[in-house]
Formats: sequence, C-alpha cells, structure tokens
Amino acid sequence: MRVLIVDDDADLRQSLGLLLKEAGHAVSAEGDPARGLERAEAEAFDVVLCDVRMPGMDGLTFLRRYRESGGGALVVVMSAFGNEDAAIAAMREGAYDYLRKPFRADEVELTLRKAEERERLRREVETLRASLGADAVRDLVVAESRAMRNLLELASRVAAHATTVLITGESGTGKEVLARAIHRMSPRAEATFTAINCAAIPEQLLESELFGHVRGAFTGATADRAGLFEASHGGTLLLDEIGDLPLGLQAKLLRVLEEGEIRRLGARESRTVDVRVLAATAKPLERAVEQNEFRSDLFYRLDVVRLHLPPLRERPEDVGALVTHFARQAAQRMSRPVSLTPRALQMLTEHGWPGNVRELRNAVERAAVLSESGRLDIGDFSFGAANGYAGVYPGVPANRNGHPNGNGHANGNGNGGPAGQRDAAPALTGYELKPQVEQLERATILRALAATNGSRRDAAQLLRVSLRTLFYKLRRYQLD
Repeated sequence: MRVLIVDDDADLRQSLGLLLKEAGHAVSAEGDPARGLERAEAEAFDVVLCDVRMPGMDGLTFLRRYRESGGGALVVVMSAFGNEDAAIAAMREGAYDYLRKPFRADEVELTLRKAEERERLRREVETLRASLGADAVRDLVVAESRAMRNLLELASRVAAHATTVLITGESGTGKEVLARAIHRMSPRAEATFTAINCAAIPEQLLESELFGHVRGAFTGATADRAGLFEASHGGTLLLDEIGDLPLGLQAKLLRVLEEGEIRRLGARESRTVDVRVLAATAKPLERAVEQNEFRSDLFYRLDVVRLHLPPLRERPEDVGALVTHFARQAAQRMSRPVSLTPRALQMLTEHGWPGNVRELRNAVERAAVLSESGRLDIGDFSFGAANGYAGVYPGVPANRNGHPNGNGHANGNGNGGPAGQRDAAPALTGYELKPQVEQLERATILRALAATNGSRRDAAQLLRVSLRTLFYKLRRYQLD
C-alpha cells in the first residue's frame, strides 16, 4: 500500500517510516501539514497517517480540507495521551481509525491490514454494483449497433464519476432513457433519479420548481417548499431540453454546478446540495451560444462529457431488437402473446422513422392493441397520414389513384431519374401489400435520385435514411 505520514515529529516520521517499509509498504512523509495536504491531493495514496496536534493546521482541519478536495484515501489519525477527544471528533468527520501514541508495531500493522481489507471489499462491492447496473441497463437500453454499443461503453465509464454529462440527439432518440441508465450504473443508483423538462414549465414557475421558495416569496407561497435540487440530494437530476432554460436561470444553475449551493426563491441563506446533474438537448447549443441565447460559461460547464444518440435511421441494426423489446412489453401489459412476421419486421427495419425510437414504440404498441391475433403482419402497421405518417409509405405522397403521382410514374416524363437510370415503377396492380410497398419504395428512390441529379448522398438526405440504408435498397431493387 502507498502510505503518507504527516507529523511534525521528525523522530516519529523516521521510525514509523522504517517500520512500514519493512512491512512492504511504499512510504512518503511530510513534517509540514500544508505540504502534506498538497501531496495527499496531488498523489494517489491508499492511507494517510496524520497527527491530531500539529502547528499551523491540526488533524481535523487537514481531514476536512482533504475530503473537500475530493481525496479518497483512508485517513488514520494519531493522537498522544489526552487527545482522544480530538481523534474521536476526526472519526466523526470521516477518519477511518485512530492510533494512540505511543503505539506498538503490531498495532500499526493491524490497522493497515484492516484498511487494506476494507479497500478490497469496497472494490468488490463497486464491481458487483457495476455488474448489476449493467444488467439493469440492458433492460432499459437496447443496443445492437456498433454506435450504440460504443455509446453505452462510454456511458458506463462516465457513470462511475460525478462529472456533468451533456446528452444530445434528436427528439425521440431516448435521451432520458440513457440518463436513467447512467444513474443505474452510478454509485448513486440507490438514490433518487429526477427528470424535469425545462421547456414544459413557465419561466416564472421554473425557478421555484428547481430551487424551491420560502413563505411569502410570491403571491400564493404560503409555506416553505424545497425544489428539485434539494429533493434530489444524493441522487441524480436530469435537466431535459436544457437549451430552453431562460437566461436568468442559467446563471443560477452555473452557481449550483460550481459551488454546490442553491438559494431558495426569497431566501437569504444558501443551502449545500450534492446532486449529479445530467443535461439533455435536441438543440445545437453551440449555435445558441453564438446567438447569445445560451451562456457560454454554462455550456462549457455542462459539456464536460458529451454523449450523442444517433437517430434511428442511422442505426437500422437496432430496429429488430427494439421491436422485439417493445413487443415483449406490450405482451406483458396486455397479458397475451405479441410477435411479428418476418416480412413485418423487414418493413419496420427499412422504414425511416423520423420520430425515432419513440415513433417505433408507438407503432408497435398501436399494432399490438388493434391486432386480433397478436401475430403482427404488414397490414397491422398503418403508415397513413391519419396515424401521423406522411404518405402511404415513407416519402411517397400517393394520390387518389394509388399511384406515386398522377401518371403512374415516379416523375412527369416517365423517367426514373437522370440519364442511365431505369424507368420508375409502373402503375400499381393487384392487392397484395408487399409488392405494392416495394413498387412505391422503388419509385420514391428513383424520384429522389432524379431530384438530386444522381447524388446518392443527397438522395439519402431527401429520403431521410442513412447512406448505408440507401445503398442496401439500391442493391435490393437492382438500381445500382
């Protein structure tokens, strides 16, 4: 173990250092408590042996300052006869143990062995908690794609620390779900997780909601009330849609993040809070900073670690697993089996999902509720405008004849695109759904290629699918 001795008695430092070195420990020593504190904060020690009575800084002050700086080593205080009260006070402040001078060699070694065993058990508990947290997270976050697996791995590393995290991504990508996963993997997993949407609460009420108020602070404030920061003490608070936080409250949030203190509306005194803050936004905060709509200092304080959730259209590998997950949830709620046919699953995988995971979940739940058999097929998923989708199928504005446009071709001249492209799909015939869907999808791809002069990247943007998905469909319909 790495041990630091802080004591103004040179003879004790020398004799104790020799004893510990003979026992196999790596030992450092400082006679000046201020210098000892600097070393304890700057270097990774396992145990700090600190005298209770020292000139310039006593052991209790040393302990408090070391803990305030985030020091994690176990502190053992040493006290001469008559100083036991000071040693016990230090233990109340978080010291691990104390040794009464003069002490025997076996007493010191026994104390260090207990400290080493405690550290070993603590690491085992953290490992077990992380393992259990990972199992719980798998029930929350479905990740089959490489992008999502990499994101979860980064989230698991970040979760162990109290640092601020900024979660970005389009609406419906699952930012709050990821925030809950971080909380479950963190040391605060047993404490409260609270989420608030900063855009959903009027500005005049948001300050009171976050920081609380005292009686008489405003009309209707008939009693003191704690805010969400106080209610989340020891836990995690997610500030969703942080980009919509009013400028006046941004300064107060910055103070909380930097000082760990809040002040209730109308109060004179500040209160200390210990809250892990996560922030989420669908807006580009960098642009908001440039337009003076968001404080740059708060942005940099929030953007310590950024986790970006890609839209579902860029990770089609996740669709199948998500559908299975949502179908299982629907089956549990309705107490009957819910499953999908292979062609229904294929159709869902190829859909662009502009509403991301939220849209997919709602589509599966709606189909499960309306299905008579519980075996969901293509016909159970309606992509009509009445259900919040554009067109009969993504990107295809059907007309009253059921054709992609009025003349039965993808464009007005009957050509599917620029020179060299194949003709668009002919007028639809028959009633079987899958061929109709495929013809409409093929026609839409050709229209997009025609509109972008054959640029596949621009066509993918028009179609709101990833470039990889477009290449897959081009091969499938032999358009490449």
